[in-house]
Amino acid sequence: MASPLNFHLEQYEGPLDLLLDLIRKQEINIYDIPIARITHQYLEYMQRATEMNIELSSEFVYMAATLIHIKSRMLLPRNPELDKLLPEEDPRKELVERLLDRERFKTAAEMLQEKRVVEEAAWTNSQIAQFRAEAGEPELAVTVFDLVKTFQAVLERSKHRPIYEVNNEEVSVPDMLRYLHKFFGREAEVSARELFERQRSRRAMICLFLAVLELVKLQALGLTQTGAFAEIGLKRLRGFEAAFGADGSMATIEEGYR
Repeated sequence: MASPLNFHLEQYEGPLDLLLDLIRKQEINIYDIPIARITHQYLEYMQRATEMNIELSSEFVYMAATLIHIKSRMLLPRNPELDKLLPEEDPRKELVERLLDRERFKTAAEMLQEKRVVEEAAWTNSQIAQFRAEAGEPELAVTVFDLVKTFQAVLERSKHRPIYEVNNEEVSVPDMLRYLHKFFGREAEVSARELFERQRSRRAMICLFLAVLELVKLQALGLTQTGAFAEIGLKRLRGFEAAFGADGSMATIEEGYR
């Protein structure tokens, strides 16, 4: 007898990952999302998950409500005369910004994972013992993964303390690059945790984290640790000012986050 058909339903970490996957597979312009089609596909996924007894978090339900709300706003007719006096902002704008932030964060995580694979492969090199012997007493090895763990811990703690969300906050990664340029113009080193916790919103924390990654990649900032299990620090390196120089590095990075 022929075996029954097996249906596989992909699982996602959150609703933004599901939306990004739908957009990517259909090659949709993220700045011009066909909200009616995406909402239908999103609800269809939730229906199938329910039928297969897959438990979805409350975030999926909240996003479904958000999509339906955006869809209804876009269907409502607008008074042309009112638009002249008070132009209405695209109802999709906030959703697009959240999707772009999530995509950048995922890209950074994938980059770190690739770096980890390379580092682990290098650690198993048969000559590593010889290199360590020649170098003398080894220093504490701090990687970007330690910074990621610190950032994740700060985000987790932020759920249990007041975060002052600013309405219509326009903070971006380029803004945070300029913030870091000014900050490390005064300070040579700071605790990564302290720097993240100074931010007033989760969006600001994420933008700051991405800006730090860019400067670490350019070798403008370095990671430090005073002892085993001690806090991760950020310090200004010799190439800090050069990274903000006239070679176009910052302009290229800023363009990538527009």
